[in-house]
Amino acid sequence: MIDMTEQQTILEVVADGVAQLTLNRPDAMNTMTPAFLDDVLAQLERVTDDPTIRVMILTGAGRAFCAGGDLKRGPGGAVAGDPPLASQTGRLRNFMRSSQLLRDMPKITISAINGACAGAGFSWACATDLRFASSKARFATAFRNAGLSGDFGGTWLLPRIVGGGRARDLYLRSKPITAQEALDMGLVSGIEEPDVLLDAVLEIARDLAAAAPLALPLIKQNLNDADEISFAEALDREARRHSSMVATADGTEAARAFTEKRQPKWTGK
Repeated sequence: MIDMTEQQTILEVVADGVAQLTLNRPDAMNTMTPAFLDDVLAQLERVTDDPTIRVMILTGAGRAFCAGGDLKRGPGGAVAGDPPLASQTGRLRNFMRSSQLLRDMPKITISAINGACAGAGFSWACATDLRFASSKARFATAFRNAGLSGDFGGTWLLPRIVGGGRARDLYLRSKPITAQEALDMGLVSGIEEPDVLLDAVLEIARDLAAAAPLALPLIKQNLNDADEISFAEALDREARRHSSMVATADGTEAARAFTEKRQPKWTGK
């Protein structure tokens, strides 16, 4: 277990192949500061590089998932530091790699949204592969009301989850939505009561961690590619990846297990 209680996030391995990253500024609704974002990036890079982790759960301590930037520190939470503009842009873009890691790392990422999820925290949730919410969770893009245009990838990610029309409505009108509304529009996959949210998400994570270890990251790559390439190129990449899986020992074992009506015994080879 990696316990960093003196820092602003806590990363721990909770089961075979599953890690949980907890945003740990509960008194400030897990809002973002430069030190907080440095910590998040370091932890996400650690997860990305750890071959023993196959699934990562992102959640928040206290009553919030993440309420975005800490506006008490200045516009946007002052996360980009002091001028000039070029330096601020570079610092912000570096912090925004956190969204890129959540989306692109070869692990399956899951948000367990325990409470308020707003601004850049909303963008983080959108960057994960799956999202599950507490019945008490509330969602808001929030940028309009903060006089900001949006960061951490939410304007790119949200339309791909709920459709362009709904995404524009959520960003332009900045209307908060409930967990049930998020479920109805497909933003989250399920709702749980607060006291069982993490247990339910852990069960899902363990199921994913026990699934085909070679195939699952390639399924994620196929889905990510679909946002950016033509259908013809998607077919080319699907064919290459699928054929590579057919040639593995796990592919042979899966076919044999299906015929024998039993669970496959994966070896990752």
